[in-house]
Amino acid sequence: MHRKICKRWRLPALILLASASCVAQTPAAPSAQAREIPEAPSSTQRKSASSTHIFWDTKNRWLFTGVAAVRAGDGISTRNFRARGRDEILLNNPTVDNAPAFAAIEAAGLGASIGLSYWMHRTGHHKAERWISILHIGVAGFGTARNFSLKSHHPVASPLAPHN
Repeated sequence: MHRKICKRWRLPALILLASASCVAQTPAAPSAQAREIPEAPSSTQRKSASSTHIFWDTKNRWLFTGVAAVRAGDGISTRNFRARGRDEILLNNPTVDNAPAFAAIEAAGLGASIGLSYWMHRTGHHKAERWISILHIGVAGFGTARNFSLKSHHPVASPLAPHN
């Protein structure tokens, strides 16, 4: 019984862990003293403020849309080559054959990518923030193309086998 419960909660736990990285932390409220006396920004503060951007700007929205598209393509291509008799090497075959579980894994991959980009944004690594999505698109796009290019691997019928 214990093993069934553990197996039942593996996927939700994985999704919860992946989505936890996407949760945004709210900034701390400024102290009363800081609210009363506004300081004029120095030249370096003005320079860094002008070089930053909001997280959900146009470029990031396009990049995240691209990540979502290649994750969807990866899911479709993986299901396609499973239907053609190929075996999955990264996940086990029953997980890939379970459509809701596999869709949740693909969605968790998208969430993890956005969460990692957000973390880079919050820590001021704006180039890395963009490159995470660019690399994700490249790797998943390559995987999708590879999955569609694999030959079918159906068992060959024996010529001596009776035909119905």
